[in-house]
Amino acid sequence: MKKIVTIGGGTGTFNLLLGLKKYNFDISAIVSMADSGGSNKVIRDEFGILPTSDVRQCLVALADEGNDDSQNLMRKLFMYRFNEGRGIKGMTFGNLFMAALADILGNQMEAIRKTGNILKIKGRVIPVTNSDSNLVAEYENGLKVVGEHNIDEPKHSGKIKIKKIYLDPPSVANFEAISAIENADFIIIGPGDLYTSLMVNLAVGGVAKAIKNTKAKIVYVMNIMTSFGETYGLSALDHIEIVEKYMQGRKLDYILLNSKKLPDDIIKKYEKANDYPVKDDLSKGDKRIIRADFLSNENIKKDKADVLQRSLIRHSGEKIARAIEKINSEKASLLLH
Repeated sequence: MKKIVTIGGGTGTFNLLLGLKKYNFDISAIVSMADSGGSNKVIRDEFGILPTSDVRQCLVALADEGNDDSQNLMRKLFMYRFNEGRGIKGMTFGNLFMAALADILGNQMEAIRKTGNILKIKGRVIPVTNSDSNLVAEYENGLKVVGEHNIDEPKHSGKIKIKKIYLDPPSVANFEAISAIENADFIIIGPGDLYTSLMVNLAVGGVAKAIKNTKAKIVYVMNIMTSFGETYGLSALDHIEIVEKYMQGRKLDYILLNSKKLPDDIIKKYEKANDYPVKDDLSKGDKRIIRADFLSNENIKKDKADVLQRSLIRHSGEKIARAIEKINSEKASLLLH
């Protein structure tokens, strides 16, 4: 059974895991722990624990989806978002559950493991770090912005390019995360916001070095749209150069790039927020690039209690998983000849 490690957070990783768990993979999801928006701000400020939303989404994505009605009800409960109530409006049941369990057990990491047992997940969900840090972005004009949420939904001009990111205070990687990277067969980076969901993980002490030295094949899922405040004006080549820089020069082995035409009506909605399709300026002869239809056919409906901006165009986890399975099969075939 091939060991697959995903690195990311948010909806992109959620959809990816939904697809991967349908295949015979040993899955480890390494998750960002620097989120500072929405209910995560409440979790951090009032409960004094690390953000739980990305962890919760990964746990639900990997949860058992058998014929057990009670198990399916648990999945729905963990995704339920309160739309009324002073103080809890916008919060999810899953976040509050894990905050309570962390208090009962006296250890947030143990609470995450126990929640995984309750949901009967296929694989492991591994927080990238146990340290409490904030993401800091330094822009080309010298501006510094603290907090993942403030970077993702900027109050400054979102057209200014990010020069570098780092964590303050510096954080150290979870041992389980490093071990998973070192022993992986495939590492999948993305899909997700380039800096706030993906590179934030590589900014954790020890992660980039482990990725640089691993024997695993590294797959990058190219973003479909740019993100105002993070990647405004960046092309596909720009994305790759940034990822490889934060991997300390390690080159990507495969790049999955959507080639299906995007719906015009959706593009117009994105343009109002200064977000545009990522320009494919990659070499047609680069054998690392797999161009295919990676779009989700899901009709995206925003939860009325959700105060955060959410993507309207998303990757299909099933299509990405199918591509990984094909890469794996072709590699096995080559080894036999």
